[in-house]
Parts: sequence; structure tokens; C-alpha cells
Amino acid sequence: MGVIAMDKRQITLYYSSENSIGKQIHAYVESSQKKNLAIDISKTNVTGTQWAELADGLHKEIKDLVAMDHPDFLNTYGEQGQDLDENDCIKILQKEPHLLKHPIAIDGNHYIELESAASFKKFMEPDSAGLNES
Repeated sequence: MGVIAMDKRQITLYYSSENSIGKQIHAYVESSQKKNLAIDISKTNVTGTQWAELADGLHKEIKDLVAMDHPDFLNTYGEQGQDLDENDCIKILQKEPHLLKHPIAIDGNHYIELESAASFKKFMEPDSAGLNES
């Protein structure tokens, strides 16, 4: 059993208010008809176990959650950043939350990486067959 609570009647959003996509998607989640829990990772510490569960729910590695092409990442870690291990990536997400590649929504037991505000709108449509969900 995971440490992240699952509720089929609630959307849980992990996002950073330090980037514009995170703020936009948060606004969409807040305006949705569904009960929601928004976790702003720039204000709330997400544990390593939670990051591992989020990555696993998306069928990705933790390093895939980090925006390694972001200028701040490149300035700090350079090309060697591609070789960071899981623990390093967790520390990056905890200390530099704006480096979260995309907000992550959990709806019931579905984990969705939201690349844009439009992807959330599409996700909320009754027939979201066109959305890549993990």
C-alpha cells in the first residue's frame, strides 16, 4: 500500500507555484467540479517515498520528473546532470521544486503527467481516451 492517499472522488495535484504551467493547472483543478487537494511542492515537503510512488504511478523513473533541460538545471549540474541517481533527483525536487518537469494529477488510481493546462481540460472531459495516461 502506498503512502499517497487515493480517492476516486478527488483529484490530487502535485505542482509548483513557481512556474506558470503549475499555476495555470492549479487554477483549472480548483475550478473543476471534483473535490481536489492541491499540493504546492514549493511550500510542502514531498518525501522521497512519495516521489518514488509518483514516478512509479506514472511508470517512469524519478529522474524523468526533473526538467533536465531547464536553464537552472543546466547551469547547476551541466551535462553531468544526466548521470544523477534517484536520491540526487529526489533532493533536487525537494530543494528546487521549480525543476519539476510537469504537474502530476492523481484521479482515483490514475496518475497523469499534465504537460499543459489544455491537457487537464482534456483529462476532465468525459471521454479522455486521447490522453496519454500512465
